[in-house]
Amino acid sequence: MSVILAKHSGFCFGVKRATETAESLAGTGGKIYTLGHLIHNRKYTEYLEKKGVRSIDEDELSRLLSSPPANATVIIRAHGISRSLMQTLRDAENCDGTLRICDCTCPFVSKIHKIMDKNTSGETFAIIFGDKNHPEVRGIVSYVHGDYAVISGSAELESALNGISRDKLAKKRIIVASQTTLNHFDYEKSKKIIQKLYTNALFFDTICCVTEERQLETERLAQGCDVMLVVGDSESANSRKLFEIAKRNCKRTFFIESASEIPDNIKKMHCKAGIAAGASTPGYIIEEVQTIMSEHENFAELLDESFKNISTGDTVVGYVMSVSGTEVRVDIGSKCTGVLTLDNVTDDPQAKLENLFKVGDKIEAVAYRVSDIDGIAYLSTKKITAANDWKRVQDAFENGTVLEGKVTEAVKGGVVIRALSQRIFIPASQTGVPRDGDLSTLVGTTQKFKIIDLDASRRRVLGSIRVVAREERKAREDAFWNEIEVGKHYTGTVKSMTSYGVFVDLGGVDGMVHSSELTWLHISNPKDVVSVGDTLDVFVKSFDREKGRISLGHKTEETNPWTLFRAEHNVGDVVSVKVASLMPFGAFAQIIPGVDGLIHISQIADKKLTHPSDVLEKGQVVDAKITEIDDEKHKVSLSVRALLAKEEPTEEATEEVAETTDAE
Repeated sequence: MSVILAKHSGFCFGVKRATETAESLAGTGGKIYTLGHLIHNRKYTEYLEKKGVRSIDEDELSRLLSSPPANATVIIRAHGISRSLMQTLRDAENCDGTLRICDCTCPFVSKIHKIMDKNTSGETFAIIFGDKNHPEVRGIVSYVHGDYAVISGSAELESALNGISRDKLAKKRIIVASQTTLNHFDYEKSKKIIQKLYTNALFFDTICCVTEERQLETERLAQGCDVMLVVGDSESANSRKLFEIAKRNCKRTFFIESASEIPDNIKKMHCKAGIAAGASTPGYIIEEVQTIMSEHENFAELLDESFKNISTGDTVVGYVMSVSGTEVRVDIGSKCTGVLTLDNVTDDPQAKLENLFKVGDKIEAVAYRVSDIDGIAYLSTKKITAANDWKRVQDAFENGTVLEGKVTEAVKGGVVIRALSQRIFIPASQTGVPRDGDLSTLVGTTQKFKIIDLDASRRRVLGSIRVVAREERKAREDAFWNEIEVGKHYTGTVKSMTSYGVFVDLGGVDGMVHSSELTWLHISNPKDVVSVGDTLDVFVKSFDREKGRISLGHKTEETNPWTLFRAEHNVGDVVSVKVASLMPFGAFAQIIPGVDGLIHISQIADKKLTHPSDVLEKGQVVDAKITEIDDEKHKVSLSVRALLAKEEPTEEATEEVAETTDAE
């Protein structure tokens, strides 16, 4: 039997750090606790308990914090915890010093916490791919500000999105991240689905690079083997993912927790067998499985052979193990440790290694000097970066990929963008700045652009900001027209005005509100009620996609003055009214803005008048009684006379009533 062990088997960086911390604290004389099982491996948990490291849940933690024992330490596992629980522990730690907190949260998990904390708000909707019951995911969602949904994977994605209001999602920025141990292949599938539905979605690739590499390695190994063994605890999410991937590529794949579970029928098979192990599988268990499967092969020798020899001039790929102010140490899969210094990364004297690299980052570099005596391979990324960046520039030109860079200077005829370590010239006509505009306003800004011309022999690159802006505008327009419907409400901005109405920006597409739709009141010009730049709530009355026309409404029945009037007024009510105009037959008076009532000349006073101006004047406020309401014609009759002291009508008054009635 030929046995191949996947290189990236066993503890990952985060788990290794947590287990080493727990083992180093064991036996120090204090009480050592882990909040939840340190790793998802039953056998290792039993091993820690024998060393005095006890696992507790949150209920036990609460009791512990209420009366903490002297010299107690609580270890936070690599999965991380919620924001509130972390604050509770920090408060307890600082209270009297009897309790110590040892935070072993994986840097990749902490990175997701920071992403959610920084990029989510009430205006965003976060989609997190992962197991909602997994402790890592529970911790992640505690850092989300605003709405979110946890989705297990692509199979659940469509139904999950259908369960969320499309209007709700359309009005918010979509933020997408994932559990660090998510299936890389399924996540990429999910990304494509979301990208088709929401072009403004912001994706963060938060799958641990080691996890991703482990999954890819398992896939490649399974494709070339007759039998696959995936070693891990059944509770380990990342181990289960490896099993799913291996099973998809090798039918005879077995998920085992230890060597004792190796099927007897495969031990004596003459075949090619592959072994992969989850990030929470201890090395000694992997070694036992390897020993039994290989029979006479030595595990240590195989592991040693898996380390490749590095020579000067070799290109290597590795993962950042640590970052200091002077150097970056890299795991390059060799007996040598890779070392990067700032001068071998960039020529920028202001740059800092801490800002360029993070623990766990995957990097490619050239070994320019190897010292087997010191066990160090001195690395440089400059050549790799330059070559890779130029290749990316060429690919971006051929594929029409959108790039992003910072405008560093305004020059004659355009501006310069630095991107992918290249100097990209943007002609003035391609900046999006008006012909006579000031190009210097772009300096210091980050812009999206496409490469529109490339001269490989001269390494000259031309780009366009305007092309991207036009495409984004077209995408927004298409998305808008696909979702528009009569009656749909929008919040827009008044963009321009005419004598007959205003044009409102609905988010890249303009609609028009006719003057008659702006208010229930009579206006001579739209500027009487709105100004350019005002925010306006509108709804779609009609639209013609072919002609690009949208008719909008603003006034609603809820704001109809007659509706407001009828809600609070009835015949017999006494109201204070303001005289608006005087006519020979009576006076019109404003009851509320938009609703006037008529005080007939016979109802102004208890004596005969030749004209309403004998008693009233424009602008005067008087009390009047509502004597009649015509809901069909929206007319109101008022009487001042009805409020005057009632006297027996004189013959003269009777004649007056008769005359005015005839006049009507």
